[in-house]
Amino acid sequence: MTTALSFTNVTVTFTGKSGGVGYTAVEDTTLNIADGEFVSVVGPTGCGKSTLLNIGAGLLKASSGEVNVFGEPLIGLNAKAGYMFQSESLMPWRSALDNVTAGLQFRGMEASSAREKGEQWLARVGLSGFGNRYPHELSGGMRKRCALAQMLILDPKIMLMDEPFSALDIQTRQLMENELLQLWEEDKKSVLFITHDLEEAISLSDRVIVLAAGPATHPIGEFAIDLPRPRDVAEIRMTPKFLELHAQIWHAMKEEVLKGYAQTRNKVVV
Repeated sequence: MTTALSFTNVTVTFTGKSGGVGYTAVEDTTLNIADGEFVSVVGPTGCGKSTLLNIGAGLLKASSGEVNVFGEPLIGLNAKAGYMFQSESLMPWRSALDNVTAGLQFRGMEASSAREKGEQWLARVGLSGFGNRYPHELSGGMRKRCALAQMLILDPKIMLMDEPFSALDIQTRQLMENELLQLWEEDKKSVLFITHDLEEAISLSDRVIVLAAGPATHPIGEFAIDLPRPRDVAEIRMTPKFLELHAQIWHAMKEEVLKGYAQTRNKVVV
């Protein structure tokens, strides 16, 4: 099977103040995402999940190790990847349609063609008729749909997603998770999905990677999610197999979560 994105012995160290002792966020990490595979990464708060994602996007350069995209070394930004952020990524002065088509316009596509394609994508994410609305006129779920269309309209081969639904209420979050799965099923792009929510990771993924508490995070567990597709994220969570997988993965990550919590608490006390 073709590998879409691979990290080989990747270490990321940030230099300390005035060249002092640095902080190693990620250490000797090897991770492969196959073409068309949906992989989620879970771990304690602050363990380095987003750092790993930013390395895959080319936004950060690894201190050592290799990053490859479809077998080629990653140099600079990952042109084959789209990135969906946790925080709002929409430009408030642009309408929903103009936000969705921004990437096409930056690439030089003729305005009428970009607009036509943008309307098609708004319809695909359930926002037909809302193209003239501005972000402040959209609900949280609608803004996330808009951001999803903004990424997918550029047809990335790899989707990098950093807790994209964490700010949503549980009902809207489950709707967006199902929307994502439906769109993913259509062309099976490779997905590297960062989340704190173990239930979300299991519901969406083909494979779940567990990271150790930082500093110097690294994978400590890997679990194949052999649940049938297509999935409804609310219904799949009530099945015995889901509960079995949840127990297995939580057993592997519980100690790391407690370590991460203790580290955070000690910093606050100090």
